Amino acid sequence: MGKKSRVKTQKSGSGASAVVSPKEMMNLISELLQKCSSAAPSAGKEWEEYIQIRGLVEKIRKKQKGMSVVFEGTREDYFPELMSWAQENGASCDGFTIANFGSEGFGLQATRDIKAEELFLWIPRKMLMTVESAQNSVLGSLYSQDRILQAMGNVTLALHLLCERANSASFWLPYIRSLPQEYDTPLYYQQEEVQLLLGTQAVQDVLNQYKNTARQYAYFYKLVQTHPAASKLPLKDSFTFDDYRWSVSSVMTRQNQIPTEDGSRVTLALIPLWDMCNHTNGLITTGYNLEDDRCECVALQDYKENEQIYIFYGTRSNAEFVIHNGFFFQDNSHDRVKIKLGVSKSERLYAMKAEVLARAGIPASCVFALHCNEPPISAQLLAFLRVFCMTEEELKDYLLGDHAINKIFTLGNSEFPVSWENEIKLWTFLETRAALLLKTYKTTSEEDRSMLEKPDLSLHSRVAIQLRLAEKQILEKAWASGRAKRLNFQKKQEEGAPLPRYEESDIALLENTNADAKLPIILRKLEEVEDGQGIQMDEHTHLLNGEKSPSDSIGSLNQKSQREVSCNDVTSGSDSV
Repeated sequence: MGKKSRVKTQKSGSGASAVVSPKEMMNLISELLQKCSSAAPSAGKEWEEYIQIRGLVEKIRKKQKGMSVVFEGTREDYFPELMSWAQENGASCDGFTIANFGSEGFGLQATRDIKAEELFLWIPRKMLMTVESAQNSVLGSLYSQDRILQAMGNVTLALHLLCERANSASFWLPYIRSLPQEYDTPLYYQQEEVQLLLGTQAVQDVLNQYKNTARQYAYFYKLVQTHPAASKLPLKDSFTFDDYRWSVSSVMTRQNQIPTEDGSRVTLALIPLWDMCNHTNGLITTGYNLEDDRCECVALQDYKENEQIYIFYGTRSNAEFVIHNGFFFQDNSHDRVKIKLGVSKSERLYAMKAEVLARAGIPASCVFALHCNEPPISAQLLAFLRVFCMTEEELKDYLLGDHAINKIFTLGNSEFPVSWENEIKLWTFLETRAALLLKTYKTTSEEDRSMLEKPDLSLHSRVAIQLRLAEKQILEKAWASGRAKRLNFQKKQEEGAPLPRYEESDIALLENTNADAKLPIILRKLEEVEDGQGIQMDEHTHLLNGEKSPSDSIGSLNQKSQREVSCNDVTSGSDSV
């Protein structure tokens, strides 16, 4: 058990052994890199580009068949070795074991009763695979000379993982052997399964993910074959697209942020054993203990013996879970869809609206979110829509009128409307916008539900349809909420109801329904600015929050780490790094 088999030849159609010509492979790789690095396609042509890129990738995969590194046996065969290795290196291994939980896959199972907030799991730094351990490995020489690796920690981790997998003496081999041999990220979807996402908001990110991965692979294939610093890498003789797809998926479903040893900054890491935990709703209960130099996790809730131990991955939408983690979470209380809004620069009142928004700390053009729960819009989006729908007189009142500065702070508070007319306008706008977005889908919610009843659906097809349906349900709720609010304010206007008056003590309050409601709008982070949260990188520039990578760049490996580790105390429930 545990031996690697690597085959460098493949069988031709006649059954004869045929070695792939290096020149032929390099030509295909160059064609792929050129295709993935060309200018972004015009609107509506993204699917066509995806088909072309996928066609080239499939040609390469066919020629590389049988060349990937594989381990004998199943993943489960290596779990005892993982547990022994973890125990030998100072990790906690009492109180849980690794078990199969059916549709949820493998996870941690309690072997005794565990109390909420009890420290039950810790992993010392030396067990972690990090950007720093990559620099100190066989990859270090190439890392020191390649600016892409230096700029993109997630790509560095992916190549680090591949180099260690090919090393039979690697310290991390017990961990690497325990990883899944395949993943359910969209990189593994069949073309017809990806096609089910056409028309959804998620599809652009899925297509970009595939294009970015193909571009990265082509770039690093050429680098490994030609760069002097790569001559000693174990990837030189065998570095297949399937290998890279596996390492990319391993990293993007498992990477986390932890502090460096001196605590001065954060770095990316893979955390063995702890990454076996599955997700549920709750709070982040994992932190990094710098004094003991280890990752620590406390129990999210009470667990009885034999129950599965869960952790909370973060406030991710289902689109993020599907794209970067490979699963759909049915009870996701943080699910949302994006909605891009902006004040037109050609509008007569643009300057006034932009100024009011600027005073509230909101851009004149921004990507917001419609949420799955009530209310469907946040304080920031409410503030934006109020300004968006203001008349000239109302804008003057918020710029020059009595207590104009103080009034800015009430924009996100549902208790204090600008006017009944303004409320009617903004909820009418939301109602109409949601209805228009619903019309862009090729299927109805009812048709999606019928499709999900089919017993022969593949797992990936089921997840794609579930995601498609979830988007529609959020839009349907937003439409219904907009309609109900519009009717309510129309009634108030007809009745001549007086506008609520605020006291000075109320001025700085935002939406009362939010946990952080008592913060002024300008002091809160704009949570809705989340379109393209990935780090896009070219050889010279580090761009955060770029929607699209530059045409000459190696695109983002993934947009969010699976479980972001807080640098605060281990019991912290605050936002992660």
